[in-house]
Amino acid sequence: MKFINKNSGNWIGVGVAIGAVVFVLTKEPVWIAVGVAIGAAIEWTFRKK
Repeated sequence: MKFINKNSGNWIGVGVAIGAVVFVLTKEPVWIAVGVAIGAAIEWTFRKK
């Protein structure tokens, strides 16, 4: 039986939130994309195990 993660995508949301906070502070929209990338990378490493 496969394990189904019901919390999939939470790390991407956390990354977006952090990127949005940095965006508000610096006014550079690239930080939102950086946050999404970091969140996706963290989620991918947790899912891999």
